Amino acid sequence: MSLRYALLALLTAQPMTGYDLTKAFHSSVGHVWHAPDSQIYPELRRMAAEGLVAGTPVPWGQKGTKTRYAITEQGVTAFREWMATPLEYAPERDRAHLRAAYFEWAQPEAIRAQLQAHIEHYREQRTRWAGQLEAIRDRSHPIVVRRLETYPESQWERIISYKEFAYEGLVARADHEIRWAQRGLRLAEKLEGAEDVRQPHRL
Repeated sequence: MSLRYALLALLTAQPMTGYDLTKAFHSSVGHVWHAPDSQIYPELRRMAAEGLVAGTPVPWGQKGTKTRYAITEQGVTAFREWMATPLEYAPERDRAHLRAAYFEWAQPEAIRAQLQAHIEHYREQRTRWAGQLEAIRDRSHPIVVRRLETYPESQWERIISYKEFAYEGLVARADHEIRWAQRGLRLAEKLEGAEDVRQPHRL
């Protein structure tokens, strides 16, 4: 259901066609909540059927039309209620840390390869998240620009500051995961050859 509220959040900036909404999704909230286009369009249709958004045909090309979606009062109410509901945390399902707990079953080269891949993944994520953070701070991010155009200046500090807060947390998470994997590489180097990793002590 979080996809629904991510879409509603984007539509609080301005009405958008499905195409524009998917572009905005992937360039903003898609950094924290992944969803393919094949999920976005059906969800928009469900939201329209439930009265959370209203679709209006707009011209497209010479003879075609697209649907422009706008959030309704019912959608605003649903979004506010969702924001006011305490977050329920799902049980952890962390594959990287699960494997790390049983690295004694892996060859040293496999351990190193996995930890290097972990570092590269979070370096890429950090670059993306840091880029978003910078665009929020200098107010060049397209969605931020739209929000600042839509809402009064008295709300700008809240709009910017909470988005900065969210992406600062993501950058900090990436930094932590990189340091964790680097420590794992040092640990693997220290333990390599200490015992036959193909015959571990069973836990």
